[in-house]
Amino acid sequence: MTSYNRNFTGRLDGNPATHIFLASPEMVMAKIFSDDLGFNPVTDTIATQDGNEFKFELPTDDDALPLNGFSDADHVYTFPPSAGRESVQVQISDSSERLQRLSPFPPGPTSDLDNCLILIKVQGKCTTDHITPAGPWFRFRGHLDNISNNTLIGAVNAENGKVNSVTNWLTGERGGAVPQTARAYKQVSQPWVVIGDHNYGEGSSREHAALQPRHLGCVAIIAKSFARIHETNLKKQGVLALTFTDEEDYNHVNSSDRITIHGVADLEPGKTLTVRVLPTGKGEEGWTTQVRHTMSLEEIEYFRAGSALNLMANRKKSTESSPRL
Repeated sequence: MTSYNRNFTGRLDGNPATHIFLASPEMVMAKIFSDDLGFNPVTDTIATQDGNEFKFELPTDDDALPLNGFSDADHVYTFPPSAGRESVQVQISDSSERLQRLSPFPPGPTSDLDNCLILIKVQGKCTTDHITPAGPWFRFRGHLDNISNNTLIGAVNAENGKVNSVTNWLTGERGGAVPQTARAYKQVSQPWVVIGDHNYGEGSSREHAALQPRHLGCVAIIAKSFARIHETNLKKQGVLALTFTDEEDYNHVNSSDRITIHGVADLEPGKTLTVRVLPTGKGEEGWTTQVRHTMSLEEIEYFRAGSALNLMANRKKSTESSPRL
């Protein structure tokens, strides 16, 4: 148990069997003093050496913030000069493996997302480190296409219980690597989705975990629930982050099913979407379920534009082209 915001398996000792649980500093210290992971500092006591019982006092709102507020850190940031910025040229070698200029994502769809394949149905925990592992991949952080070769290679496939082993539902090939299968779908303009479990995208807030699936053609993640920051990052990159209204529907979706998402043209804050699930090659009838999104009006504009950056660029162009009085 740790209060440090890195909860990937093996993070502290390199052993993939060692799990790490995050908690507040107060909770971690209470567990340390009690030497018992089951200790509840709200109700339980600790026996002292003199035979008495010690009980923690609950923190109050008065303890939450510094009395004099936080220090102003704005002065440590040096703003770039505004003059001449448009003439600055950033040179990146075409042969670089570490750096690549970002290209704008295409605008978001304006109609239903039809006949999407499921790249992977994720089983259990899927942190951002499972979505885009660190380590030797760090050197590719400035090259979106290269680092995308690690996309979801740590996620467990519910179809076979393996990592980085999925079926290409266009060819029938089994055991393919996740990112290479995603690239095969992208090459033929086949949209795909991910089915996720609870708290999909927990862990560090690495933005590549949203950038990479988007780059490889992902249109939606449908999960039982999301980690808040990762959900926000997905929305900023134009990927639909959807949750089952009935979590039991996760168990009814098979990796071989095809997915159609209805209602994309009429996105509104708080309005559910309809997902139609069509089994492949089984002679079974399809079924529908409702999914939620948490997009605000502004975030829906991100989706329409293709990403938050696209929207910002569009607004800048619109401002520059407007006649001045």
